[in-house]
Amino acid sequence: MTSHAVTHPLVTLAGLTATLLAAPAMADKVTIEVLQAFPGHAHFHEAVAREFMAQNPDIEVKFRIGNGSYDETHQVMLRAAMTNRMPDVYHSGYHLLPEVVTHLAEKGKVISLDAYIAAEAPDFVSSNYAPSLFSQWQVDGTTWGIGFNASTPIFFVNGDLVSKAGGDPNALPDTWDGIIDLAGRISALEGDADGMAFDIHSWPDDWLWRALIIEQGAKIMAEDGRTVAFGDDHGVKALTLAKRMVDEGGMALRDFEQSRQQFAAGQIGFIMASPNSNRSFADLVGDKFELRTTTYPVSNKETGRIPTGGNAMMITAQDKAKQDAAWAYIKFASGPKGQEIAVLGSGYKPTNIAALAPDLLGKFYAENPNFNTTNLQIDRAAAWEGYPGTNGVEIWRAQRKIIGEVMTGAQSVEAGLAAMVETTNRLIAK
Repeated sequence: MTSHAVTHPLVTLAGLTATLLAAPAMADKVTIEVLQAFPGHAHFHEAVAREFMAQNPDIEVKFRIGNGSYDETHQVMLRAAMTNRMPDVYHSGYHLLPEVVTHLAEKGKVISLDAYIAAEAPDFVSSNYAPSLFSQWQVDGTTWGIGFNASTPIFFVNGDLVSKAGGDPNALPDTWDGIIDLAGRISALEGDADGMAFDIHSWPDDWLWRALIIEQGAKIMAEDGRTVAFGDDHGVKALTLAKRMVDEGGMALRDFEQSRQQFAAGQIGFIMASPNSNRSFADLVGDKFELRTTTYPVSNKETGRIPTGGNAMMITAQDKAKQDAAWAYIKFASGPKGQEIAVLGSGYKPTNIAALAPDLLGKFYAENPNFNTTNLQIDRAAAWEGYPGTNGVEIWRAQRKIIGEVMTGAQSVEAGLAAMVETTNRLIAK
């Protein structure tokens, strides 16, 4: 299913700065520090914070910026805990939240949100958060975070290249075979455009690898909870598909950011990315070509799923005043207005169902179908679960290297899969 070019929303935060400057200084003002992973996301985090501070002049929000990925920032967070330089709010990738709890909860360096939630209205959870998302912020039934961003992978498409290759931008293929075939035809056009980019080999976390497995209706972990389940035909199919993208789809193995630049320059037909790229791609592409989006292909139409990316806000403040201020900020940032600001500044899927009201995001999605594409596959959204233990980051670094070797032909699919299974199981058991 496809959608059309972006119409920029009439969103403004004009006047907020003046409001803040005019607000009287308060002796009991509480300052909280927030750690989020991505420098490129600072603009919409800051926009949310500005609106929050305008409404809560007794709380000041300052930001620490991570290393550009959930996995790297996770390491920053763990080091901060060791040196007692913790932020007050931490945006953890969904897949790493259980590791944060494992590392920090017993030491009291991250707190459960259940007491704060219990103090809200009885329908606080049900009126704001879908059960499928809310459950991803819990560990063993305890709520440790509230989602700020949510996403499922989608393809961004150069409609002009699709048309030149004989495809129809209004009827894009919804199967892997169809996309790879069309991408191959794009790469065969005159010029040096690549057919596609699916940068799993350089992706900062294992989101796309998990997507290749669970879209088949398969599982990552075996029933024993200690070994992986993808050492079978599902793993073979996943790695074979990644290799086909290079061999048949005209994909060049580039760095993650280089692919984005090439796409924005009109040199790639299809690129897999998070919907948070909607705003940046719309701005970068401008009128250079017709920008489209389309849903993630799922080979198993009955049980295939797609991992839900994003981050949840956790309270890591160590004193009660800051914890209360942190909850107030989390509640606003994940609330209808906070989510409207965040979504319009990025393209992420809102984590708050109330934000879909016509006077918030409802009209915007109707007018901007590129942004709405991730919502079209919400029925396939599944948890992006981490591995047991505390070696999730190391596991992906090892897996990514092997996947890249398979895609270049340095390893066969079978040998690469065997190496992935052995390495992953060994690191889980450490």
